[in-house]
Amino acid sequence: MTVRCRPQGHGSLLLLAGALALAVSAGTGCSTGSPTGAGAAGSGASAGRIVVVTSTTVFADMVARVGGSLVDAVSLIPNGGDVHTFAPRPLDVERISAARLILMNGLGLDDWMTRLISDAGATAPVVRLAEDLPGASYVLGENGTPNPHLWLDVANAQRYVARIADRLAQVDPAHAADYAAGATAYTGRLQALDGWIRARVATIPPDGRLLVSFHDAFPYFARAYGLEIVGTVVAAPGQEPGAGQVIALINAIRAAGVKAVFAEAQFNPAIAEAIAQESGAQVVTDLYNDTLGNAPADTYEGMMRWDVERIVGALS
Repeated sequence: MTVRCRPQGHGSLLLLAGALALAVSAGTGCSTGSPTGAGAAGSGASAGRIVVVTSTTVFADMVARVGGSLVDAVSLIPNGGDVHTFAPRPLDVERISAARLILMNGLGLDDWMTRLISDAGATAPVVRLAEDLPGASYVLGENGTPNPHLWLDVANAQRYVARIADRLAQVDPAHAADYAAGATAYTGRLQALDGWIRARVATIPPDGRLLVSFHDAFPYFARAYGLEIVGTVVAAPGQEPGAGQVIALINAIRAAGVKAVFAEAQFNPAIAEAIAQESGAQVVTDLYNDTLGNAPADTYEGMMRWDVERIVGALS
């Protein structure tokens, strides 16, 4: 949700908005490191394992938890990369073509994979984890399309896991029982994670459960765990905020008494830092959501715990 209010004519804020737009333009790229995973599709993946290629490290970790030693889970985007603006490389064609199963989120998050799959002539099944997800209730954006970040509600992550286990069993039916067992064990941990998040968020004073994030990644998280999103810094990664948007967000932060502005580690922090300073809020610039990070945020469970502790610490 991007805050849209009538801009106020403060000259200093207009100058700030122009400077921040330049910062966003210069700073919203993606990492170009090596893919992440248990093996590297097309480069000596372990014999006998099912090669599963995913768009992001978040999904590769889920695959690894379900499949264990039976799978090589390879993420095309490395830790710290930006799924929204990622530009595939020639080597990614080889990796996609070697896959036995291809997993992406869908809902517009990682559409660049569609052309990559076509260019590679890949024959592996393609699973769009977020699309037509049984049991999921979608949060619609201002244009009426579903927000794609379903996995930040741990209940939806469990639904992703069930879909992953089902599709692994279809590709490798001889080990269907193993995938079901892996999914059951992992789902138990995710249920515990969900309860832990609820307990931690409950420690935030009710009137302080307000989020301002860099981009619109947290509506499922906020809905599931009882927070309110006041606004976002940019409409989408790679898009520059206009002066009116910046001024409206600063005014909204002041009016609501928002304590902190949150941004992800893969984005240039300059704009979030400047908005926080102008509005009187704190700034936290090391969250993860579309990508995993370094330990302890190098698994889905670790990422969620990291983010929750950062959010609770800033808002309590």
